[in-house]
Amino acid sequence: MARMTSMEALDAKIEKAQAQVSKTKKQYDAAVATLSDLLDKRDALRRDELVKAIMKSGRTYEEVLAFLGTGIEEEEA
Repeated sequence: MARMTSMEALDAKIEKAQAQVSKTKKQYDAAVATLSDLLDKRDALRRDELVKAIMKSGRTYEEVLAFLGTGIEEEEA
């Protein structure tokens, strides 16, 4: 027959589990914030690199948009 755990022991286990969840959530939130920051930095570097490449290409704004398939004509319509 299964042994009944006392209410106090069960409450203690619940508190311990809640503390562990809280600690883990804080670690998770910190990791997500770090990841988000790193992704933002990567995106900024990519944008800078793209702008430099476009400026270096010698192409006009219209030529670049036409190449990318988002011509000004479509936006004006």
